[in-house]
Amino acid sequence: MLISLSVDILSQLIERHHGPFSSRGSHEDLNLSAHRTSSRDSRIIITRKKKNRMSTDFKSIPLIDIGPLLAKCDDPKMGEDPGVAEVVRQLDQACREAGFFYVKGHGIPDSLIKKVKTLSYEFFELPCEEKLKIKMTPAAGYRGYQRVGENITKGVPDMHEAIDCYREVRRGMYGDLGKVMEGCNQWPVNPSHLRPIMEEYISLCTELSRKIMRGIALALGGSPSEFEGQRAGDPFWVLRIIGYPGASKANALGSPENDIGCGAHTDYGLLTLVNQDDGITALQVQLRHRKIWSNGLYDSTLHRVINSCPRYRVCVAYFYEPNFDIPVEPLDVCVRRTGGTSKFGRACYGEHLVSKVQTNFVV
Repeated sequence: MLISLSVDILSQLIERHHGPFSSRGSHEDLNLSAHRTSSRDSRIIITRKKKNRMSTDFKSIPLIDIGPLLAKCDDPKMGEDPGVAEVVRQLDQACREAGFFYVKGHGIPDSLIKKVKTLSYEFFELPCEEKLKIKMTPAAGYRGYQRVGENITKGVPDMHEAIDCYREVRRGMYGDLGKVMEGCNQWPVNPSHLRPIMEEYISLCTELSRKIMRGIALALGGSPSEFEGQRAGDPFWVLRIIGYPGASKANALGSPENDIGCGAHTDYGLLTLVNQDDGITALQVQLRHRKIWSNGLYDSTLHRVINSCPRYRVCVAYFYEPNFDIPVEPLDVCVRRTGGTSKFGRACYGEHLVSKVQTNFVV
C-alpha cells in the first residue's frame, strides 16, 4: 500500500509503485508507501536524476515500521514513548528528504487488500453498458463511473476508467459550499460484494490515516492532535477505483498521441493510501513543491501515471482529507520553525474540491 501526504491547495499525496500495498506475506509484512506533498506553488520541479524529467526510481524510498506508533496512538503521552519517537524521527526524515515512504505494520488485513483489488477487476471486466448504469453525473454529486478519457487533467483526457466515491453529503450539510457534492455514492449491482467490501476498506483506511497523521503532527513539532478538531476531526474522504488499460489498448481508445493514464498533477487533501497491482511500474514522480500547513517544511510531489505494460492495471486510491469547510493555513508551530512568517495564504478544502470536480470530468 502506498501512503502519501497531500495538498494541491493544502498538502499533497500520491500513489505509486510496487503493489497494491506490496504484499510480502502476512498483513504485518505488507508495505504501505507514503509520500508527503503540498502547496499551490508547482513551479519548481526537481527529479531524483535531473530537472524536468519524471522519475520512476523508487529504490531509495524509506520503509518505516509504524507498528509502535499505532500501538500508542491514543495514549495521551504517546510522544514520550521511545518507540513512537523513533517512528516520528523516520517520518520527519522521509518527509524532508524523500517526499514519500513505504510503511509496514499498518494492520490492514492482506485478505481485504486483495479482495478490494479482485472486485475492482471484476467490475472493469463488465460490458460497458453494465458499467454505465452507475455513470457519473452532476446530479449524483459527481459520484459514479467514468469511461476511459472522461477524466481530464490540464485539458488532456486521461487513459483510465474509474468509479469515484466521496463521503456522502446530506442536503444542507455544508450549506451552499457543499451543494455541488450533495448525494450518495453509486455502487454497482455486480460484483454484488463490492459495496460492503469497499465500505469496510474505507473505514479502516480512515482510522489508519488518522493515526499516521498523529505521527506527522509530532514530526512537525506539534501536538498529536494538530490535524484533528476543527482541522480534520470530521474528515472528508475520497475513494477512486481506477483501471488503466494496457499499453497496446490505451491508444486505440483515445488520441494516438495520448498514452498517459493520468496526467501530471499534485493531489489535494492530507494523506493518500494506494492499493495497486504488484509488478507494474506506472507512477512517475517529480520533486519538489511545498505544503501550506507545514509552511514549506515538507516537500510536495508532482506525479503522473503511464501504464507502459500490456497488462491492465488496477489502483484503488483512498484520500484522507481535512474537514470539508476548513480554512487551511500554516500551522503556528510550523510558522515558528520557519522564521515566524507565514509563506502561504488561506485556502478552503471544500472550495478547491468543488472547483476540481466541476472541471475535471466529461459529463
